[in-house]
Amino acid sequence: MLTQPNVQRRTVIRVRDGRPTRDRDTLVVEEPLEIRLALHSADGTHIIPLTTIMRTPGEDFELAAGFLFSEGIVRARDDIATIRYCADPDSDAESRFNTLTVDLRPGVQPDLTHARRLFYISSSCGVCGKASLEALRTRGCAPLPDDDGLRVSLPVVASMDAALRRAQALFQKTGGLHAAALFSVDGDLLALREDIGRHNAVDKLIGAHLLQGRLAALHQAILLVSGRAGFEILQKALTARIPVIAAVGAPSTLAVTLAQRFNMTLIGFLRGAAFNVYAGAQRIPIA
Repeated sequence: MLTQPNVQRRTVIRVRDGRPTRDRDTLVVEEPLEIRLALHSADGTHIIPLTTIMRTPGEDFELAAGFLFSEGIVRARDDIATIRYCADPDSDAESRFNTLTVDLRPGVQPDLTHARRLFYISSSCGVCGKASLEALRTRGCAPLPDDDGLRVSLPVVASMDAALRRAQALFQKTGGLHAAALFSVDGDLLALREDIGRHNAVDKLIGAHLLQGRLAALHQAILLVSGRAGFEILQKALTARIPVIAAVGAPSTLAVTLAQRFNMTLIGFLRGAAFNVYAGAQRIPIA
């Protein structure tokens, strides 16, 4: 599948000990991706411009599918008929692959009421944290089972951040990308996606499993994200029924509240054997 490059070489002036030199540096590409919905009904086809996401090109179909799933717009793989670029042959190379149309199957009429990011993309969680949590329940998101039997050993937790760093190929080139990775309870790296946005990387992971018909595999997985864990990350994990979320950085208050209310395990400040458990400690045999 043709798409845009995800890195570019640019001229940079490096200053070392006060001495400037010209050099070439590798930068991560950031481009907008407009996602459109095509709804098919008896009175014809309606195209709805849904949202625009700033992202790193690559795995765009997974990103769109994961976004639609985590926002509750699609509920299953069969809701999606096709995903295609709206490539205008007259457009320039940089913008040719910046619009996607997701064709929903005839008869699928999603409820767009609770699609929070239809009109903006940001790191905020909405106007009111309480309303954001209630919206998850309204969408049908139920708490995870009280005791699902899933246990993650301390050595597995301690090994994950180093495994994430080793697998971040684009980050090693640019230093400008976040990552989201899935691990098994035995510590095996199952999948990894990189993007300029943490939430995009998570959407790509979830979207890949949705398109492959493998959402059930997420129910016994661990999600590790670079950087912090905010509400959006936890909301996406909850929608996909991922029980354990770990972050290299700090969680937000609303992320902790979400994890507590929906019986999810949330780990923050993961640095090898040092980490904090903010919710769901029953899945980590600490005592």
